[in-house]
Amino acid sequence: MKTTTRVVVIGGGVVGCSVLYHLTKLGWSDVTLVERSELTSGSTWHAAGGFHTLNGDTNMAALQGYTIRLYRELEELTGMSCGLHHVGGVTLADNAERWDMLKAERAKHRYMGLHTELIGPEEIAKLSPLINLDGIRGALYDPLDGHLDPSGTTHAYARAARMGGAAIETHCMVHETTQRRDGTWDVVTDKGTIHTEHVVNAGGLWAREVGAMAGVYLPLHPMEHQYVVTDDIPEIYEREAEHPHVMDPAGESYLRQEGRGLCIGFYEQPCRPWAVDGTPWTFGHELLPDDFDKIEDSIAFAYRRFPVLERAGVKRVIHGPFTFAPDGNPLVGPIPGLRGYWSACGVMAGFSQGGGVGLMLAQWMIDGECERDTRALDVARFGDWITPGYTLPKVIENYQTRFSVAYPNEEKPAARPNRTTPMYDLFDRLGAVWGQQYGLEVVNYFAQGDEPRYETPSFRRSNAWEATAREVAAVRSGVGINELQNFGKYRVTGPRARAWLDRIMAGRIPAQGRIALNPMLSPAGRIIGDFTVTCLGEQSFQLTASYGAQAYHMRWFLQNLEEGVSVENVSDRITGFQIAGPKAAEVLAACTRDPVDLRFLDAREMVVGMTDCLVQRVSYTGDLGYEIYCDPMGQRQLWSTLWEAGKAHGMAPFGMRAMMSLRLDRFFGSWGREFSPDYTPAETGLDRFIAWSKGDFIGRAAAEAERATPPARRLAPFAVDALDADVQGFEPIWIDGAVAGFCTSGGYSHHAGTSVALALVPRERAAPGLEAEIEILGEMRPARLLTEALFDPEGTRFR
Repeated sequence: MKTTTRVVVIGGGVVGCSVLYHLTKLGWSDVTLVERSELTSGSTWHAAGGFHTLNGDTNMAALQGYTIRLYRELEELTGMSCGLHHVGGVTLADNAERWDMLKAERAKHRYMGLHTELIGPEEIAKLSPLINLDGIRGALYDPLDGHLDPSGTTHAYARAARMGGAAIETHCMVHETTQRRDGTWDVVTDKGTIHTEHVVNAGGLWAREVGAMAGVYLPLHPMEHQYVVTDDIPEIYEREAEHPHVMDPAGESYLRQEGRGLCIGFYEQPCRPWAVDGTPWTFGHELLPDDFDKIEDSIAFAYRRFPVLERAGVKRVIHGPFTFAPDGNPLVGPIPGLRGYWSACGVMAGFSQGGGVGLMLAQWMIDGECERDTRALDVARFGDWITPGYTLPKVIENYQTRFSVAYPNEEKPAARPNRTTPMYDLFDRLGAVWGQQYGLEVVNYFAQGDEPRYETPSFRRSNAWEATAREVAAVRSGVGINELQNFGKYRVTGPRARAWLDRIMAGRIPAQGRIALNPMLSPAGRIIGDFTVTCLGEQSFQLTASYGAQAYHMRWFLQNLEEGVSVENVSDRITGFQIAGPKAAEVLAACTRDPVDLRFLDAREMVVGMTDCLVQRVSYTGDLGYEIYCDPMGQRQLWSTLWEAGKAHGMAPFGMRAMMSLRLDRFFGSWGREFSPDYTPAETGLDRFIAWSKGDFIGRAAAEAERATPPARRLAPFAVDALDADVQGFEPIWIDGAVAGFCTSGGYSHHAGTSVALALVPRERAAPGLEAEIEILGEMRPARLLTEALFDPEGTRFR
């Protein structure tokens, strides 16, 4: 066994072997995988082996498409069979909401190059006459769907990795992972110690235990999962072609052909978590005892949907555990704050996602960034606040809703409320309808009178419509107040703070008492943050950005930290409110003895009522507004001061639904929608904030190249002739009868009374007079390019 190597991958399932192969494929040959038993031990060997591209996140869908296409390449490279069966698959819709979801997914696939199609009952019957079509409205057909041999595929990855120079050590138990002072690692096994630069935790069922060796908590949990294989069925073995996959979300089941019979698996409601207190090291190639009681209702439903099952005997039952993260997506990437330690865990759909996970992690390790936005699978999407007590109920909820309709405005209830601010009970009494971000309870809107205290999940305009319209009107006509807790906040201090920020940020670093809007770029020039930078003093700065990106941004700061600079995440140590609207200045003036003469983008320390505050003249609403920051201990007092002063001006609280409508009036982009690592400043308009006259900064070369040769697409706003549904994101935009781009986000401008979409379209077409169509839930809706903001186009009130 090697005693030194560049990378040690711990875990020999399909994910670990994929990571190992992709590292060699991208040029790192000095890599080693260690597996305590045989390859495929744990979850891989008993997996059903299905693969599909359908995923609500477009980047995850693309990575699944990559994984499926990779299998032929593996077979050609290694001469081994992956046991591929490209039989196609149908996902059934039995109600209007599920049909809306499939229409939304099909629309995304149009510009992604995925050749799915919506089919009706007659076409479903031709593909699968076994289905009882009572109540079925239609289905999404995907020709890429299929299944494979889990063991053969894993060993093909392993052989391909060995061909690239990798070493694989089986029956090699890891006992410790210890980091040296220089940041490298000792991986202590029962066969000796391996010294390495990088450790990859691909531990699967044992990922929690492997992580704990390095002091890392990974939020995942194993769940019991059961599928059955039937005896021979004449309707199957007499077919000319292999039966397609059938996903039946209403029945929480998936079905495919297995030899001369069928395989059907269930995501049952009375599910059971497994190994709550830790996965036994002795577990490996065992199965769990059969448990038909928990899938009794699921089987009864399956008999109605597929009557042939009732006449088929059961050949065998596969009941084994596999791991989920709280949201069902993998946990991939560098662990924040821990040099050289990487996660490749929680990949519950290993044969749909394993290839893409391996590619992304290898790119991340070798190139420092990935070709795609990895936020949906980034291990940093969960922060230090997450605990096993939170993870378990969320994993159970995710399992139970695996086949549920995924609505764009849905707020799932498990493990809530978890994290709250001092305002929670007061806002609750004011009628708050809550959402959550990064574990924090955030107000979506405030219900008054007969307005609903629960927002109905929907792809169409929800029952929060009237409440949102009322809150928007309150801001535009008077003054609104909104909590500021859901901003990520950072303090950068030290003698080299300004110089460091000049290198980290692409924009201008402001003078004392001023604010500057700043894009943060990767070396490839992609957007990895949009920040407000406030200069508190020559050696002290406050940064604000997305609350949900805290671990992601802190990881980047720490990776690029220099001597003479300190960065602290103070997101939960600073809170406050924003007030916005034409009466905002009058409210603030009534609350302080300090002069309220702040110019746009000024920042000043002030006493508001009895509370020491930092007041900034800026607002995401596009209106006259102030951000007022304070210590959480003073937040209730600050609220009382502002609320009492605001009564004379008709102050109203407003939530995130209104905020998202207000920002559309000025075409403001949003993190994770318009601004993400999928896009560049020149595509999205953030290049107007780049300080070209300053020295070098991360991503400058790439940004300069785009400045010289503008990218082929750019962000443009559209007014949409919508019906009862607005753009949510990723709808295709059609120009001259062909798909020419896609929407990044949208919604309804209650102020202007029109539906709005922000979309990436060909640069040469983004000109006044452009007419287009946007596909919203299967309907082609006329859209026209907007040339000026819907509110305050000159920016007079805003500035």
